[in-house]
Amino acid sequence: MTPDENPADRPWWRHGLVWLVIAGPAVVVVASIATAVIAAHGADKLVEEDYWRKGIEINRQLAAERARLPAMQARNHAATPTAADR
Repeated sequence: MTPDENPADRPWWRHGLVWLVIAGPAVVVVASIATAVIAAHGADKLVEEDYWRKGIEINRQLAAERARLPAMQARNHAATPTAADR
C-alpha cells in the first residue's frame, strides 16, 4: 500500500479485521454442524433394557453397605496400630 492511498477506499474484503470478525461465527457454525452430524450418526443405545430394575438393585446394595458402615469403621479403628504398638 502506498502512502497516498486511503484505507477507506479499499473494498471491504481487503480489510483483515473484517475476516477476523467473520471467522469467529463461521468456526462456530462449522463446529455445530460437525457436532450435530456426530450426534446423529453415533447415538448411544440403551445399555440395559431393564435399567430401572438394575438401578433399584444398586440402591439396595448401597443401602446395605451404608448399614454395615459403623461396623466397618469400628473394625478398621480396632485394626489401626497405636503409637504404643509401633
